[in-house]
Amino acid sequence: MSEDVKVLYVRARKKNLSGCISLKQIVNNPVDRAFESAIGQQQKAGLEIMNKTIVALATAFGFAACSPAWAAWPDDKPIEVVVGFAPGGGTDVMARKLLPFVERALGGKAKFVVLNKPGAGGEIAFTSIARAAPDAYAVGVVNVPGYNFLPMTRKTQYTTDDIRLVARVVEDPNVIVVPADSRFSNLADVIAALRSKPGSVSFGHNGAGTNGHLAIRMLAAAAKVEPNEISYRGTAAQRTDLLGGHLDVGMVTVSEIPELHGTNKGPLRVIAILSKKRFPSLLGVPTAEEAGFPVMTTAERGFAVPKSVPDDVVRKLETGIAEALRNPEFVTSSPGDEPVIAFLPGAEWQKHLDDMSAALRPYAEQMRADGQK
Repeated sequence: MSEDVKVLYVRARKKNLSGCISLKQIVNNPVDRAFESAIGQQQKAGLEIMNKTIVALATAFGFAACSPAWAAWPDDKPIEVVVGFAPGGGTDVMARKLLPFVERALGGKAKFVVLNKPGAGGEIAFTSIARAAPDAYAVGVVNVPGYNFLPMTRKTQYTTDDIRLVARVVEDPNVIVVPADSRFSNLADVIAALRSKPGSVSFGHNGAGTNGHLAIRMLAAAAKVEPNEISYRGTAAQRTDLLGGHLDVGMVTVSEIPELHGTNKGPLRVIAILSKKRFPSLLGVPTAEEAGFPVMTTAERGFAVPKSVPDDVVRKLETGIAEALRNPEFVTSSPGDEPVIAFLPGAEWQKHLDDMSAALRPYAEQMRADGQK
């Protein structure tokens, strides 16, 4: 093969990252026409021979029929699902419990493989989604508000413009938990201790910019106190330190303490929920507002893909997620998520995030001013 043919083929291949190149695109694309002008009319005959060679090359590489690379999606190979937090937390558990039902909704041949990439408040995982090939074999779980809040507080390795939301799965209110034998009976006790001695109560969260971190900041501002913030790689690690007596208070979510639903009795105890009203599965737990601190925060979790994944594939995945969430078997098998299921199509979820980001901007500016990383 001549070097000219190689150059033309490689340029044409790069113009279509999906792997779908028609013979007409290769032979007649602007690269070819510019090349033809450059070599002059006297070499047209040679160019015709060259184009025939390119056609043969394209056919040999399987592009002649211009079948999209995702035509067989999702049946032809495993789909990697990136989770930005450690195994055992709310994000990880949600994904692992829901995805088998999404596989069934997609026809039974799809295979999802969960890959945990914890760290940096989810940034490592979000970056992995943004940089993945747009072939829908790399999907990720995004955590809101961290996903849209982190880039507002500092320069991140991803931007939300690089990622397309597919569907929201849950909207999960924050709850404040303590060990069952904690000296704190309620939120008022915690605030009183902090007012008496700033920094004397340790508060756990799952990383800078996450929903738990933001909830602690909002509560501290409302109560005018200074808690001792401790960052963890996931809720499972928070739970371990709470039970081990190394952490005073944990900021988690409703779905992450299913063992307390209904009774609020177990190794941990919920002392407040950061929602507008009391939650059905924790009716005995007062809201933070009832204690005098009108703070309301939630964790939203859902699925996303690289920006350039084709519309039809996104629609297929969105539909599969919606169908899985309606499956009675999933609801029965996931008692932690059942109370917080709040499906939204990707486009609606994006609009919701745009509105949320405007409300979060003052907190982002405060974190930048504080030099928070």
